[in-house]
Amino acid sequence: MPLPLPTRRVARALSTAAAVLTGLSLLTGCGESAPAKTADGKTVLRYQGSTGQVNHFELADDLGFFTKISLHWEGDTTSGPANIQAAATNQVDVGSAFNGAVVKLIAGGAKVTSVLSSYGADEQSFTGYYVRDDSAITSARDLIGKKVAVNTLGAHHEFITREWLHQQGLTDDEIEQVQLVVVPPANTEDALRKGQVDVGALGSVFRDTALQRGGLHPLYTDKAIFGTFDYGTYVFGDDFIAQNSEVVADFVQGTARAIRWLQVTPRDQVRERFVRIIGKRGRNENANLVPYWLSSGIPVPGAVVAEKELQIWIDWLVRNGELPNGKLQAADLYTNRFNPYANGKYQPEAGPTGEAVAAK
Repeated sequence: MPLPLPTRRVARALSTAAAVLTGLSLLTGCGESAPAKTADGKTVLRYQGSTGQVNHFELADDLGFFTKISLHWEGDTTSGPANIQAAATNQVDVGSAFNGAVVKLIAGGAKVTSVLSSYGADEQSFTGYYVRDDSAITSARDLIGKKVAVNTLGAHHEFITREWLHQQGLTDDEIEQVQLVVVPPANTEDALRKGQVDVGALGSVFRDTALQRGGLHPLYTDKAIFGTFDYGTYVFGDDFIAQNSEVVADFVQGTARAIRWLQVTPRDQVRERFVRIIGKRGRNENANLVPYWLSSGIPVPGAVVAEKELQIWIDWLVRNGELPNGKLQAADLYTNRFNPYANGKYQPEAGPTGEAVAAK
């Protein structure tokens, strides 16, 4: 049975984002040049990272899992929509975003395909929506007229918030009265503790460092609503895939194996590796957040994409009259053909080099 999803405000936010990004992709797609090559013949793959953190494909590179690509950092990003915009304007070659935004983008005409799950919620890592321990907010209805800090509009944090409010029985008009305030993830805890917002979305190391300091508790979490689930995907342009299929295949196999490495490797070894990677990449950052890393956040071995993770958004668009029934099929929006954990090269529960191994 399709899940009920939020309506008007999310629709407006996603529609605006999709219209902008689709226009950008149409303007820039025809003018894309062939990727650069290194002296030894590897293809340069441009990407955006995150300060003080190591993403999955940076780890794959450090582990030596790539043979055909060389990563080139183009700066940092703080949200999926910004990352996709960079990909749409040919500032980077690969982007990652919340699956709802990806589906909306494709529905708007953008030619991109999801190739690998990029983030999600597992038992250790998920996004919580926190209030102070002295807060009078205890229910969804208490949020009417209050402020919720999210990292960006039209993406994961807004979707989870709207869905929870809907499930708790608020009407569309009441949900519209809950104010969503954009706050960078690194500043959310401070804004919450100072009373600048009433609820703050905290995930990954930002959640764990905040909880260690105490005084906060969750009002709702994405894991409580959907369980363990993959929420986002890495995407490439269809033209890029068609013209550089070996590059995409190398990216996916290496990144999938790195994610599997995270899923089966003791936590202290992961943290030690992250510290080394951050230390040698020379970006004038520190590794203070690394000790709070708990898990990959992806519950599926090797980050294989599941159809249901995209289908819920197709159903939502159809219900809201934004997409004709049957126009999009979830199976057409993603591919697992490059993923060794899906294409038969490795058994689904295998380790990062194909060996039999038990998960942590």
